[in-house]
Amino acid sequence: MADSSVALYARVSSESQARDNTIASQIAALRERIAADGWQLEPDHTYVDEGYSGAILLRPALEQLRDAVAAGCVERIYVHAPDRLARRYAHQVLLIEEFHRVGAMVVFLNRPIGSTAEDDLLLQVQGMIAEYERAKIMERSRRGRRHAARSGLVSAFTAAPFGYRYVCRDHGGGVARFEVVEEEARTVRLIFAWVGLERLSLREVCRRLQQAGCPTRHGSARWYASTVRGMLANPAYMGRAVFGRSRFLPARPRLRPIRGHPRPSPRPTLRVPVPPDEWIEVPVPALVEPALFEAARSQLDENRRRKRERQLGPRWLLQGLTVCRRCGYAYYGKTAPRCGKDRSKGELRYYRCIGTDGHRFGGTAVCDNRQVRGDRLEESVWSQVRALLEDPERVTQEYRRRTSEARDGAAAPEEIARLDRQIATLKRGIGRLIDSYAEGVIDKTEFEPRIAGMKTRLAKLTQQHQAALEAAEAERNLSLVTGRLEDFAAKVRQGLDSLDWLGRREILRALIRRIEVDHDSVEVIFRVPPTPTSVSPHSCRAADAQASWQHCTSGGRTHHSLAEPLPSTGQGLGEPHLQGARLPPPCLDPPHAAKALQSRMMFPDRL
Repeated sequence: MADSSVALYARVSSESQARDNTIASQIAALRERIAADGWQLEPDHTYVDEGYSGAILLRPALEQLRDAVAAGCVERIYVHAPDRLARRYAHQVLLIEEFHRVGAMVVFLNRPIGSTAEDDLLLQVQGMIAEYERAKIMERSRRGRRHAARSGLVSAFTAAPFGYRYVCRDHGGGVARFEVVEEEARTVRLIFAWVGLERLSLREVCRRLQQAGCPTRHGSARWYASTVRGMLANPAYMGRAVFGRSRFLPARPRLRPIRGHPRPSPRPTLRVPVPPDEWIEVPVPALVEPALFEAARSQLDENRRRKRERQLGPRWLLQGLTVCRRCGYAYYGKTAPRCGKDRSKGELRYYRCIGTDGHRFGGTAVCDNRQVRGDRLEESVWSQVRALLEDPERVTQEYRRRTSEARDGAAAPEEIARLDRQIATLKRGIGRLIDSYAEGVIDKTEFEPRIAGMKTRLAKLTQQHQAALEAAEAERNLSLVTGRLEDFAAKVRQGLDSLDWLGRREILRALIRRIEVDHDSVEVIFRVPPTPTSVSPHSCRAADAQASWQHCTSGGRTHHSLAEPLPSTGQGLGEPHLQGARLPPPCLDPPHAAKALQSRMMFPDRL
């Protein structure tokens, strides 16, 4: 049977399980079963996820397995149990159906997958039990750690901060503890002394640590200010480790995705501090005196207060929107004096790519993109936004198109009423069928296929009914929006000149998806499409240097935008700035056009 390709998948949830080689037993059992079935396992068809939770699908080995199955490289998959494949039943069904669609078979060691209703029911029950067990384990673990912390036991923690070594109960004679690492402890005392006594800044502390050759816990010579700040705020260094200092919540929506992470994390990643009165303190060996710890914390508070006092109010209008087209990193705001000798002449504001800062990447910059004068960039972007807002015909045309699409897809009121009647009739039929089975009128073999078919039809009708309601609601909302466009345009013309900084930023964030900077050109990508043009991108000539095509695909999206020069720029700080840089009008992003402006048009008073 060596002609068909087989693979195995194994997983453990925690890093401690991975270190203890508990996954080895899974792999051994899977290899024995594969050999017993007469199959031959290729070396590169062993997929193992160590230290990954089964509650998420984004796992490296699982992704590789799914790609291999989709490519037809694997026809038979061995897994120890359904909860090793996924903890959630919905994820189990998704993966199994995905494998079955391409002809791959899934084999569980503890229970074979059959084709009968009883086998499907058993698999469902196993998936629900696995999900219940996960929730129960998490809750028991949380309450157990909380009880240990209230009892003053270090076992409530799973790791130790820099300066300590965590000794678990297995290696500590039944009692977990923090063991002081003297080499790291000296670094901790230096940090507290520099900040609490010498009143140094965090960046200066990082520079001194790097010059002194003090490595981090992972062996790196580079220190970050955020790491030092976290150490200075950790009360464990004065002998009181705190359990429950923070909790994690789902992250808030961002203006644009993080570089390298187009999708948000499925796990809660927003860290929220917990009030000190809810902390649980556990005694540990102290590395610094409480007076020095308080002095360092006071200095941090003073630095934070002084920094806020130096701020001159809102300054960066395009914060969170500008991004480098070359390296993908964001742009940040940076100021520099107009004259190095006379700082009373004021300062200049620049948007600068993070990738051009060599100190962020071990001394070598990863990008050579230029920085852009902040005032000129903001003025040019705002002029483009203003032109869009003062020409509501572009918005009108987009909403007319969407209204037409919504009207074509919307169901008539008669259709919605008909679906209501069918759903009610089908529900009554299901009730009568259940009563007949309960009274013994029909047997199980006749009841199961009939009830399954009726439930499937009910689900389809419910889905059609919901889609019809949503389409009708979309048509109604778009009609209301289109009817208010004239009022919206009038208020826009009257209110743009009197908008304050916060009002401008709110409009920019509603209309702009991102601003891409590439050396000598700046491109604004709007959420609203440009004015339709009869020119086709396929007829674009290479000699036409003034044309900028965006999102031109074979799907008929023939959208054209012309470049306009930025205001003339002078030389500042001895650096060349953008001269003749081009700022094209909006790019096309139709799926978000209505949603971005709907609130502005429904409530134009915000402008």
